[in-house]
Amino acid sequence: MWMPPGQNQSWVSEFILLGFSSDPTTNRTLFSAFLLLYLSSVLGNGLIITLVCLDMHLHTPMYFFLCILSLLDMSYVTTTVPQMLVHLLSRSQTISFAGCWLQMYIFGAVGLTECILFVVMAFDRYVAICSPLRYTVILSWGLCTQLSAGTWACGFFFSLIHTFFTMRLPYCGPNRVNHYFCEGPSVRDLACMDTHVIEMVDLVISVFMVVAPLSLIVASYIRIAQAIVKIKSMQARCKAFSTCASHLTVISFFYAPATYLYMRPNASYFPEQDKQVSLFYNVFTALLNPVVYSLRNEDMKRAFLKVMGR
Repeated sequence: MWMPPGQNQSWVSEFILLGFSSDPTTNRTLFSAFLLLYLSSVLGNGLIITLVCLDMHLHTPMYFFLCILSLLDMSYVTTTVPQMLVHLLSRSQTISFAGCWLQMYIFGAVGLTECILFVVMAFDRYVAICSPLRYTVILSWGLCTQLSAGTWACGFFFSLIHTFFTMRLPYCGPNRVNHYFCEGPSVRDLACMDTHVIEMVDLVISVFMVVAPLSLIVASYIRIAQAIVKIKSMQARCKAFSTCASHLTVISFFYAPATYLYMRPNASYFPEQDKQVSLFYNVFTALLNPVVYSLRNEDMKRAFLKVMGR
């Protein structure tokens, strides 16, 4: 499929997403598994949002940011998984050029927003543990709103740069993307020209949106660890450690595969392996986040029992 050169930068009008398998039996099995994972992720994150909204005791900066994280995770999986489920049962695995553009943009925007949100959540824990008496003064609702809006603005802005440069490349064919969604490097690999400049642009974005946030998180937790050691009460120390451990677990699940995928040169991509890694931080992380925060958090358990009691 092609379009006249004057109508678009690209001659390709649609892409074919190869997914995980071409065997119908395997695809039906994968459909059942991914459908279960998707529904569990949406229900789990939706439950966290509902509890935070309904329970007044959870109307604090910490749970406000956790609510945003759950919303991002729901958006994350919804951007990619429903289409993948349709493709697993359909003979056609095509996605239009505009649809690919939109999917890449939203996926990148949500992912980059989550990268910055983890920094904000680390800052929240830093203030709560290192300056507990000034917690509500420092993290006022006005500041929380500004931090939230800033994370969304940065994520959507940098994703627009990445998507704009990637999708303006000339795509003359082939149009078979070896992935289950329109992921930047996989689509860029089909371009009919040298992509070194675009790779450098993506590398700069990755440094700003992955390396810099991760460095700030590490610095925050070094200070937090120093503060926890000085806490005299063993019960208070354990509670502070438990909260931080949940946050660090979620960060590890997200940043480890993301760093592996997006901090490498284009030449070192391995499609089959990268699809599995991408599936982990896209689907499994969104499922594990509510599990980690719910099972390790007494406030969430009490809120759940309170809501169920109604």
